[in-house]
Amino acid sequence: MSSLSARLLISVSVLLLFFFGATIVVLDTAFVSAGEQAREDILDGHLMQLLAAAEPNDEGALSLPIDLFEARFNSIGSGLYAELRGDANSVLWQSQSALGLALPVGETPALGQHVFAREELSDATPLLTLSLAVQWEFPGGELKPYVFKVTESLDSFNAQIAGFRRQLFGWFAAVALIMLLAISILMRGLLRPLRQVESEISEIEEGKRVSLSEDFPTELSGVARNMNLLIDSERARSDRYRYTLDNLAHSLKTPLAAVRALLGESTDTGFSERVNEQVDRMDEIVRYQLRKPAASADNLVLTPVPVEKEIDRLVTGLRKVYRDKQPQIETQIAPGMKFRGDTGDFLELAGNLVDNACKWCNKRVRISIEPSSSSRAIASGMNMLVEDDGPGIPAAAAEALLQRGTRLDESRPGHGIGLAIVKDIARSYGGKLAIRSSELGGAGIVVSIPPVSSAS
Repeated sequence: MSSLSARLLISVSVLLLFFFGATIVVLDTAFVSAGEQAREDILDGHLMQLLAAAEPNDEGALSLPIDLFEARFNSIGSGLYAELRGDANSVLWQSQSALGLALPVGETPALGQHVFAREELSDATPLLTLSLAVQWEFPGGELKPYVFKVTESLDSFNAQIAGFRRQLFGWFAAVALIMLLAISILMRGLLRPLRQVESEISEIEEGKRVSLSEDFPTELSGVARNMNLLIDSERARSDRYRYTLDNLAHSLKTPLAAVRALLGESTDTGFSERVNEQVDRMDEIVRYQLRKPAASADNLVLTPVPVEKEIDRLVTGLRKVYRDKQPQIETQIAPGMKFRGDTGDFLELAGNLVDNACKWCNKRVRISIEPSSSSRAIASGMNMLVEDDGPGIPAAAAEALLQRGTRLDESRPGHGIGLAIVKDIARSYGGKLAIRSSELGGAGIVVSIPPVSSAS
């Protein structure tokens, strides 16, 4: 997950889920406990009223009136029941509401003790019961044991708990959604400076502005200041490169002009054309080297380069350079292939590799170029493979050849910096260079340039 907003929102959601979950558990436990305590208090009140209504009868036993003070005791199936038990838990009296029901006997309490218990009817209806064991003293001084028991169905209580829980979850879910929406809006405002930094950096890359603005919050002002210092430092270094190359170009102008003048005096037309071609190539290289730092300093946008067209021009020129050797140069280029970068960089990459391949091949050179892409790419990358059928490059010498000035054969013309230049250019685009064996029998040089993503 690459979005900072998404990470923050998910983190806050997890915290809200945890704290709201804990709050729901606490509130639910408190509500159930308070409800049960209230039920027990009500049952205790009913039990006291039963004791008050009990009277000895003429037969020397306790009796209770048919109609009790609480109307629910007098309604069949009301959910509130009462009974009086004597010795051996024999039922002496039951309220009219318990008609047709077999109330559970349950635990017999000790004398003078209240016992709350959870029991069930035969149809699994949950009950809350309160029992009290007493010894009743009759007028003759006789003591007889009795158990008064009040029972209430918990169906309505459980329904209340279920309704409370539904409301609790509903309200907390609504509050959580509102809080997440508010937090997302708040984060959008808080993260606006980061999006501004991203936007301004893109404008710098496209050459629309020269530096980041300074109206950032304190936390980002240091980042913006250091970024501007880095940009200024890079521009100053590019200027130094440009001035150095300007001096080089100025130094080369006069000798190149003198060579052209001398060639104009030559009578050998074919020789003059060949040398003029190389002078033009030298002049193009000087212009490219002069343009390169200026382009990187003033505009960081990557422009598409038609690969097939530039390769055809390059191959045509190299066939003239190596007309005595007449190498067979094959090209395998993906249709419509584009290189995102500077045209001079691409020609420097391909030119050095193909030139080396033509120099070392026996007869065949093959150039293969295809795009590389990814799901987040806004522009595809490039995989270039240049192969030849020459003697190849030993694995032990591959790494050394990438260093400037290293050559395997001092008898061949060159300066030993071609592969190092290719490596540096590939690295400037985030790519890499690798040396391997070719299917043609010689060396194979691979340049991999990654695709351009939105974060690049």
